[in-house]
Amino acid sequence: METQLLEVFRTVAHLGSITAAARHLRFTQSAVSRQIAALEAEVGTRLLDRLPRGIALTEQGRALLPHADAVLDRLSAARRAVDELDRLDAGRLRVGAFATAVAALVPRALAAFRAAHPAVALSLVEGMTPALLDRLTAGDADVAVVSSAPSGPLDDSRFDLHHLLDEHLLLAVAADHPLAGRRTVRLAELAGESFIAGSPHAERTLLGDSVAAGFRPRIDIVAGEWTGKLGCVAAGLGVALIPVLAARGTPPDIALLRLHPDDEPVRRVYAATVAGRSRPPAVTRFLAHLDQAAAAFTTPL
Repeated sequence: METQLLEVFRTVAHLGSITAAARHLRFTQSAVSRQIAALEAEVGTRLLDRLPRGIALTEQGRALLPHADAVLDRLSAARRAVDELDRLDAGRLRVGAFATAVAALVPRALAAFRAAHPAVALSLVEGMTPALLDRLTAGDADVAVVSSAPSGPLDDSRFDLHHLLDEHLLLAVAADHPLAGRRTVRLAELAGESFIAGSPHAERTLLGDSVAAGFRPRIDIVAGEWTGKLGCVAAGLGVALIPVLAARGTPPDIALLRLHPDDEPVRRVYAATVAGRSRPPAVTRFLAHLDQAAAAFTTPL
């Protein structure tokens, strides 16, 4: 049953006149009459009687009218719901991000998105890149900000990877460290240093690329959280590599040094979505805000 036939029938029924309905719908009277006749043929019964002055619903017409109202009202509500999603006047945005991206990059983008689209419900979950990608494939996140890992590149056959930035890594040393006054340093100069990292296995840390290039760091202290790492650095217990995304909150008793360009590890940061799935309008808009926020981190400190 075509919804237009129901719309014409409802209009005629409520206005009580084919002439008035034609004027309201901007149809000719003959077009309205034809569509009423087509609906009657489809339901197999007369729905209204043509009178000298207007129309009168038959018993069958009165039975059909509330159902026509319900169908058309539900269809109108469905169209409004879709339009609201397209206009970002409703809906949700579920974001996942690795820890250092939550330090500043993602919150800045989320704040800008919320200011532009306050009706969209936001949520943010922090996690490691592999877990975030699992959340994407399970449908528990709409977009995830992830980073490349020393273990290998991200799987671009399963995920659409929107490149945000190449994140430089800085060397954090205590403010009274002999190297603290330097602007840049070579990895070879750090051969005797104790490194503070998130794993005892250098290949699984931010030092992974350097290990592949032949540098073997000594890791004496393992700390999973950045506050712990920086606390150990500030106390003079060792040095650590710090991503630029996490460097904005570095305490004043720590100095940050650039590594020589030939030694400098770089992480590629992406916004990932599942390949083959349509991006919701909220994700498309959020990617634009991520790009703007990422521009502030393209130049190392």
